[in-house]
Amino acid sequence: MLAGGRDHLGENVVRLLLRVWDGPMRPAALALVRSAVAHEWTAKLLREFLVSQILRRVVGTLGLPPAEREARGSLAASQLIGLVMARYVLKVEPLATAAPETIVAAIGPTVQRYLTGDVELPGG
Repeated sequence: MLAGGRDHLGENVVRLLLRVWDGPMRPAALALVRSAVAHEWTAKLLREFLVSQILRRVVGTLGLPPAEREARGSLAASQLIGLVMARYVLKVEPLATAAPETIVAAIGPTVQRYLTGDVELPGG
């Protein structure tokens, strides 16, 4: 995910997410997301995994103050969760059947902007 440095974080995060979701983990991940929508305990579990295992690692490489790291991570999470919901849960076309690299090209720059670009940060 961190390969290619700071300038490719958005693309790499989206690419990794798609690789995981398009692989053998999809049924379990779908069950987790569906459960998270209805149950706070599962939502907390999913949130902790997304934040602590993925986004903290990514934003931790950027040398930002803690509040900015949290804000940028939450913005990136909103995009990634929206992608999962639209592509895998709701199956919104043409996103649901688009090639992974097409999605990386379309959504990666937005995630990149949230992580490193000029953006009005929540809580700031």
